Amino acid sequence: MASAMLIVVLLAMASSVVLASDPSPLQDFCVADKASPVLVNGFVCKNPMDVNAEDFFFSGLNKPGNTNNRLGSNVTAVDVNKIAGLNTLGISLARIDFAPYGLNPPHTHPRATEVLTVIEGTLHVGFVTSNPQNRLIFKVLNAGDVFVFPEGLIHFQFNRGHKNAVAIAGLSSQNPGVITVANAVFGSNPKIDESVLAKAFQVDKKVIDYLQSQFWMDNNN
Repeated sequence: MASAMLIVVLLAMASSVVLASDPSPLQDFCVADKASPVLVNGFVCKNPMDVNAEDFFFSGLNKPGNTNNRLGSNVTAVDVNKIAGLNTLGISLARIDFAPYGLNPPHTHPRATEVLTVIEGTLHVGFVTSNPQNRLIFKVLNAGDVFVFPEGLIHFQFNRGHKNAVAIAGLSSQNPGVITVANAVFGSNPKIDESVLAKAFQVDKKVIDYLQSQFWMDNNN
């Protein structure tokens, strides 16, 4: 009986670890005190008596982002850095604007699952599973459609239409983070040795030199 109970407890503990993302709050709220010099996993709580409605508020998500760039897309993130009241709540969101044929390039969120809802237009979206399968799961979405990108997996969104597109993404972290694959690999500072990348991608070093020069300039301007 004791052995069975121990197994149940261990399974319960394992499940809690698997399900955990951001730490759960232990009070009604913990508004981020960004002026505090104390370093913790997240932000120190502001004195609850100093909290007001502005700590839970953001305005402007109705405004289109500027898509006049090489990718033709713009992400307006609303995370704990924009709304201090999101601290410890394990959630954030973003508005993504796409010009015709605009791309939100392959990237990952190391700390969050993403739920994407298309508000306007048509998007070709997908994610790639981990090694060794590296299977591409993809779908074409129209206004009102919803798609989930599992935590940590490389994913993308592409506007395959002739008109602008808009999507809203919910993320399961107050600070999901983002790693754009091409920027990280070819635009790192300092640069990854070209021999490493040439071997990894099985291309000539001249190709790597060109890509690094392009992405390095973009990342460091």
